[in-house]
Amino acid sequence: MKRLCVVSSVHESVADIGRQLNGLFAVKAVNLNECSTEIPGEFTVVDLELSDRFQAGHLRTWLRQRPKDGLAIFVVDRGSRIQTVRAFSIGATDIVRRPIRSEELLSKLLGKNENHTISVPDTSDGIVAGISALEHMFFAASTGAPLNAQQIAAAGEALVTQIEIYGFADWVHAVREHHSQTYQHCLLVCGAAAAFAQLLGFNEVDRRRVATAALLHDIGKAKVPVEILEKPSQLDHNEMAIMKQHPELGYEALRTVDGLHPELLDMVLHHHEYLDGSGYPHGLHSSEISDLTRIITIADIFGALLERRPYKAPMAGSAAYQVMLDMNQKLDRDLVRAFQPLSRVRFE
Repeated sequence: MKRLCVVSSVHESVADIGRQLNGLFAVKAVNLNECSTEIPGEFTVVDLELSDRFQAGHLRTWLRQRPKDGLAIFVVDRGSRIQTVRAFSIGATDIVRRPIRSEELLSKLLGKNENHTISVPDTSDGIVAGISALEHMFFAASTGAPLNAQQIAAAGEALVTQIEIYGFADWVHAVREHHSQTYQHCLLVCGAAAAFAQLLGFNEVDRRRVATAALLHDIGKAKVPVEILEKPSQLDHNEMAIMKQHPELGYEALRTVDGLHPELLDMVLHHHEYLDGSGYPHGLHSSEISDLTRIITIADIFGALLERRPYKAPMAGSAAYQVMLDMNQKLDRDLVRAFQPLSRVRFE
């Protein structure tokens, strides 16, 4: 039986993981303060408070002893980008969220091709895959680590497949269960963009390109301070000025990645431009804004209006569509009209 080390200061956490993985792993509790004689094995799960710098440094040093291909799965609070960044900086190879679900933990430890049963409701696989991809990409962007075009393309392809199989309404419902504002927003925009591209009859290559751009459109927010990014109330003038830097920050993070199509980069850089020239960062006018970027802008606005946030309830699809109509010359009217069938979908 494979050995699994669980590093936790909470006995109940070790016991709970042991119960969930009963018969698949021999679970060994490891006390970080007394682990000098315990070498990390092939599988390690860490469930600790990561804000303690001394403890984090001790854990980082200990994890360096694990085998070359050893896995270190960290447990973090759902929606906490701070904990996610800390986990990867300490040595996590992946993360799971509290409360720990055996299906998710097993998929991280063993992969989908091992001989075990994972029962996940409909869109959960797509949401988990999407959030996992976003967390890795946001972490890389925040630290200056290189991004991988193949991984980006694979994430886009997987999400397009999930959205087209389960439909836009189910995708929105599942995404709303995840309260991290940034990840929730990116996944909602990805769903809206993929569904819109399908509605418009785009070929497979363009559907993936639009969906991938939607997934990445806010990656520049990885460089925005977390206290601004996830502020539970509306931003003030100075905070908004910082937030408005994110398209250019995203472009800078992606422009050196080999294999990314120029149209994708354009969508990331210009998704806040409006046809009347009132957008940012470059104040472009109608003919200067590509058709694909116009689509991302519509998906971005619709996704934002559907979000659940601490300071506002989500809009119904019809109300969100009316907001876009009322934006008049800012948006492409023909595309807004073409989007109307998606706004009629019931999201509750």
